[in-house]
Amino acid sequence: MAKLSIVEALREAIREEMRRDERVFCIGEDIDIEGGFGGAFTVTLGLSKEFGHGRVIDTPISEIALCGMAIGAAVAGMRPIADVQYGDFLFCMMDQLANEAAKLRYMSGGQVSVPMVMRAPVGSTRRGSQHAQNLEGFFTHVPGLKVVAPSTAYDAKGLLKSAVRDGNPVLFFEHKLLYGSKGQRSEVGALSPVGEVPDEEYLVPIGKGIIRREGKDLTIVATHRMLYESLAAADKLVLKGIEVEVIDPRTLVPLDKDLIFDSVRKTGRLMIVEEDNLTNGWGAEIAALAADEVFEWLDAPIKRLASPDVPPPFAPVLEKEYLQNEAKIISAVESLL
Repeated sequence: MAKLSIVEALREAIREEMRRDERVFCIGEDIDIEGGFGGAFTVTLGLSKEFGHGRVIDTPISEIALCGMAIGAAVAGMRPIADVQYGDFLFCMMDQLANEAAKLRYMSGGQVSVPMVMRAPVGSTRRGSQHAQNLEGFFTHVPGLKVVAPSTAYDAKGLLKSAVRDGNPVLFFEHKLLYGSKGQRSEVGALSPVGEVPDEEYLVPIGKGIIRREGKDLTIVATHRMLYESLAAADKLVLKGIEVEVIDPRTLVPLDKDLIFDSVRKTGRLMIVEEDNLTNGWGAEIAALAADEVFEWLDAPIKRLASPDVPPPFAPVLEKEYLQNEAKIISAVESLL
């Protein structure tokens, strides 16, 4: 076992997949410039030394061109791992993702596949409204795309390897405050979820969630940074005799409904905590599914905690108010009990 940060785990996943399959290559903005960081958050740092510039390809700062090249390469039989500097810039390539990558397999009757991974950093990090959004909810609504949101080093590596081998386009969302990167790319307020990662080959299947903490009184579903806020809240609540079960779905499409619903049947209460703004988020879909399928097991209303329906603020004092945190989660749990 090795102890790796999420950045290091992602880099190892890419390195292993590029060694395993010569069709796998990296493409993105500033991922291999001389003296650069290795992408915006150091994930591809040093990979060109082993694989060369032909498999670690810098593109112009043009998200439309980046996405078009990745889709074209995937259709032609390659396995691109594309890197967009900030998830917000996925909007620049929305037509290609939603109308081409997501639909080509369906429209061709299965004759064309798009085995592409698009890596995208998300999360509020004092960068303001155009560099701090959480976009997972937008893409869970697009049939044909898989949506992955790892929160640990173990999952980051195992899920990225699974995504590379998948025959479908995968949106792979990584939270900027969970990278654990150091030096010039360290983030204000960053967590450092260093975790044990096996040295031997392993995969984490897309579509399988995991219980991060067991409990009997209430179920919380959360991803990314909100997972860690929820776990911290659960640690405090147990001192008050409240046992919270915390579930990390790991992937939002496909969603491990059975894991969530089995937990709700046990606890009788459900709360979804997400960093994105409230209206029409992925948490709303989980709430609707629970109301459809396990309503009779609920002893209290389903609770959603999310950011208000405004763009992410730049000012630190406003950002702190905007985001959910341990104290807000504790208060919400107590209100449901």
